[in-house]
Amino acid sequence: MAKRRKLQRQAAAGTSRPKLHAKGGKSQNHKPSDPQKRQQQQQQQQQQQMKKKHRRQHDEEAIIPFEPRKRILLIGEADLSYAASIIRHHGCTNVTATVLEKDHAELVQKYPSAEDNIAVVLGHSDHGISTKIIPDLSRGESNPSLSSPSPLPSPSETHSKLHEQDLSTDWDQDEAEQFEPTESAQPPNPPPSSNKVVYNINATKLPAVFFRRPLFDHIIFNFPHVGGKSTDVNRQVRYNQELLVSFFQSALRALAPGGSVVVTLFEGEPYTLWNIRDLGRHAGLQVETSFRFQAAAYPGYRHARTLGVVRNREGEAVGGGWKGEERMARSYVFRRKGEVPDVKGKKKRKRAGDDDDSDDGSSDEE
Repeated sequence: MAKRRKLQRQAAAGTSRPKLHAKGGKSQNHKPSDPQKRQQQQQQQQQQQMKKKHRRQHDEEAIIPFEPRKRILLIGEADLSYAASIIRHHGCTNVTATVLEKDHAELVQKYPSAEDNIAVVLGHSDHGISTKIIPDLSRGESNPSLSSPSPLPSPSETHSKLHEQDLSTDWDQDEAEQFEPTESAQPPNPPPSSNKVVYNINATKLPAVFFRRPLFDHIIFNFPHVGGKSTDVNRQVRYNQELLVSFFQSALRALAPGGSVVVTLFEGEPYTLWNIRDLGRHAGLQVETSFRFQAAAYPGYRHARTLGVVRNREGEAVGGGWKGEERMARSYVFRRKGEVPDVKGKKKRKRAGDDDDSDDGSSDEE
């Protein structure tokens, strides 16, 4: 019996040793409650969640917020890679792509890759228009930009002839819809193209020529940002809110009845602080839906920084590790109030996680 009591005392002593060791503080830095370790664990969890979201984003079916045959106005196109992609891969034939830069020279200096994209937009590229999507809409008229390529027009010529180049004419929509592609038919010829590039366009003060009929069916502004005017978050938020409010007010004048305004922003702060739904509502617009922007749906698209490419001290363009097209982003589709279908019966999107691919805009009333 004494021997058993001795074993019990040893066991009791053994159980007390970790407590004494903990009081000594030797393993203090390795405790799970250590603030630095908790922060590292939180960062790892956030990274894993972002990776899961990114994989799920690639698995989802992309939502394209425009119809290729409609009149499309692109705002703040930077290097024009988005414009080139929707023309080349989605068959858009009536795209007006605008840039803030005052002329061709400034644009190419800021975004060297813009040169090739301009060629696609203006139809001077062999792959300028996808013939696989659009049926033959030819009415016996040839398209000079496709049949006999000519030198690129100067930026001033492109801008001055904006009102003359098909702003007042469109091919007949009813006639277009009666053509259907068939597998047995010969590869269709591309329809007449009215794609153009317009320089020196301020998103907050669109030119009066855009307000003349026919107006635009889709106005798209991807990743609006005022640039590095301030490092203060509150000021950046205010500047970008002012940018969007002025854009919405100006875009409404160029928007056709029943048309849509699409704005794409990165997810997370500080972009959520902009409260884009409220900004649109105050301008007379309402969110019809929102969905994840998938850059993979636009082959060749590259996110371009507002300030242009990163350059070294010698002025040479250098590649950076940051790729905006790989970040999670969301597109918001606005329509005029009164033109959005009643969605009261639909389920509201969960704001917290943004895990749903799209929402129906009903949360706009929250």
